[in-house]
Amino acid sequence: QVQLVESGGGLVQPGGSLRLSCAASGFTFRMFPMSWYRQAPGKERELVASITSAGGGTTYDDSVKGRFTISRDNAKNTLYLQMNSLKPEDTAVYYCYVLRSRYAYWGQGTQVTVSS
Repeated sequence: QVQLVESGGGLVQPGGSLRLSCAASGFTFRMFPMSWYRQAPGKERELVASITSAGGGTTYDDSVKGRFTISRDNAKNTLYLQMNSLKPEDTAVYYCYVLRSRYAYWGQGTQVTVSS
């Protein structure tokens, strides 16, 4: 079955960087667009970034544009999110997402906390 396992979250100071990873299995990873979402306490889950199946196209929420980079390694079945210049408002649980056969799949999430 489809499995998405995020890692790489943690506590970082404002201005710092983190790299999130999402290991995918149970489907043909290279054939599907992938996305990162995040959910802050008391807020709705929001789309952060998306990438096409081959990795040639990316989109970002305005709040992270220029600071975050989404990428993928189809040989390793892994999705990444490089996060630079982190701000306290980036604090959230970050989720990996794929839509496959009209079903939405989510990972368990990884906590990112930006605080001094």
